[in-house]
Amino acid sequence: MSMMEYLYNKDGYTIRFATRADVPAVLGFICELADYEHMSECVVTDVPTLEASLFDRNKAEVLMAELEGKPIGYALFFHSFSTFLGREGIYLEDLYITPTARGKGYGKRLLANLAKLAVERRCGRLEWACLDWNKPSIDFYLSLDAEPQSEWTTYRLTGDTLTALASKA
Repeated sequence: MSMMEYLYNKDGYTIRFATRADVPAVLGFICELADYEHMSECVVTDVPTLEASLFDRNKAEVLMAELEGKPIGYALFFHSFSTFLGREGIYLEDLYITPTARGKGYGKRLLANLAKLAVERRCGRLEWACLDWNKPSIDFYLSLDAEPQSEWTTYRLTGDTLTALASKA
């Protein structure tokens, strides 16, 4: 086995890029996050679909957070583009730390390493969405001086509505 390259490695806490072998753990975390967000019924992905999206099609990347070699969380992200900045950004789709590991700085360190990656890649921004009712996460983001973008509303098309609009092309 080759040496794993870590973005962060101190006091038994490590952050590294996910590998194919991590996909089942990532799916487990996705399910835990969906349960927390009261959206479990929305999870339709599976290991082969995630593996293909992450490693065959390179549509997103994942940072794994581990404590003493055991996965405790992840950050799933992909590149976006700002026409105003004329540069890429990073969109953080999921940031998750298991409940037993929360409040110890692991999430902050994970997000800080993602911010470092954004700077290294010369990205103009790092952004994400948060559910309006998720006060613990909102408080966490505000503690990092993240600025809520309340003047924007997110819109979404999925399933039948997406297919219906596509049929008009």
